[in-house]
Amino acid sequence: MESSAEPQNPDRSPKVAEGAASPPPAPEPAAPGGPAAPEGPSAPGGLWGTGMPRWLPRAMVLALVMVGLFQLADWAFHQLIDLFVMLLVAFFLSLALEPAVDRMAARGVRRGVGTFLVFVAVVVAVAGFLAALGTLLVDQVAKIAGDLPHLLDNLIHWINRTFHQDLSLDELQKKLLKDSGAIETYAQQAADNIWGVSSTLIGGLFQAFTVGLFTFYFTADGPRVRRTVCSLLPPAKQAEVLRAWEIALAKTGGYLYSRALLAVVSALAHWVMFAVLDLPYAAALAVWVGVMSQFVPTIGTYIAGALPVLVALTVEPMDALWVLVFVVVYQQIENYLLHPRITARTVDVHPAVAFGSVIAGAALLGAVGALIAIPAAATLQGFVGTYVRRYEVATDPRIDRGAQRRARRELRREAARRLRRMVGAGSEPRSGAGRGPDDEDGKK
Repeated sequence: MESSAEPQNPDRSPKVAEGAASPPPAPEPAAPGGPAAPEGPSAPGGLWGTGMPRWLPRAMVLALVMVGLFQLADWAFHQLIDLFVMLLVAFFLSLALEPAVDRMAARGVRRGVGTFLVFVAVVVAVAGFLAALGTLLVDQVAKIAGDLPHLLDNLIHWINRTFHQDLSLDELQKKLLKDSGAIETYAQQAADNIWGVSSTLIGGLFQAFTVGLFTFYFTADGPRVRRTVCSLLPPAKQAEVLRAWEIALAKTGGYLYSRALLAVVSALAHWVMFAVLDLPYAAALAVWVGVMSQFVPTIGTYIAGALPVLVALTVEPMDALWVLVFVVVYQQIENYLLHPRITARTVDVHPAVAFGSVIAGAALLGAVGALIAIPAAATLQGFVGTYVRRYEVATDPRIDRGAQRRARRELRREAARRLRRMVGAGSEPRSGAGRGPDDEDGKK
């Protein structure tokens, strides 16, 4: 029985027995930096063996949707940019008109009626100004057309007498007739472009009507608009929005006040000059120069000075030269003396900041941007100055040197004034002084 339990293969070597008794070999370590490959019959054939990850198709669709939405928003913005500009202009105009409406509302007038009255006053003033200048322009053009031969003759004689030339009216007529073909071409081109000019005029009138309509709504419903905007914000932010709105009202009103004040000063100065030269329509020309030079940015000065020069040509060419010189000189005085002082007290914007904001506004939005650039910069500066904390600057000799000199100069002036008062008090005769004994006896 014991012999039958022995193994059938007695020739099995000891090495085979040792291999069967030893544990299975450990798996090879994975390559550094890469995931360990799974084992077994269900292991994939690589990283992409079972297809792309589940999140990749959704990410691609989301990216395409975002790109499409961006393209749609960009297209809509470029289509509506004119509307945004008109809304911006209407907002600043409403800020300028709202103080007058608020004063009328405080006296019991409804805001709608008050806004209508303010609009009527503004429209009447603008219409009267345009009507007066239109009448002036038509009269002057008719006068120039009637006096053109006499005017040319006087101008030729003045040029010959001043510059020692030998010009004649016949030579000018020959040159003009020689170039009649070019004049005819220019006239034909102008006639071809009349439709473009008409469409531009109609478009400008429509934009003006749109701006006026939005301005009326913003002004009449100013408190309601502020209440609606603040209702979308938490209570902690509502006070900040209202404060910013008040800053915008103050700065925009200050800008218009400064422009109106500069326009009045300019009109008075030019009226005196035109009256001295005895120009026709001196008051209307002065108002034209004052309004156009202040409320039309960049080119307003040149447009304002062109009409008085043209009118002066109908009277005397030398008067036109004097008008041109006066316009240029006054513009420099206004730029360097009047404008910085008045703007600093009303809008509180540094002249360099104002100049830079006008350039930036003109580059972004053209003439409209140049017109609203200064009140926008003043509003932004006031808002930043309200919420930005300022610290005292350490003593700097380069900064304080001028202040120290001014303080010492002021002390010397004060000492000189005191000395003059003391000397003046000492030189005055006291009561009874200078009287002789004879005067006392006479009184007795």
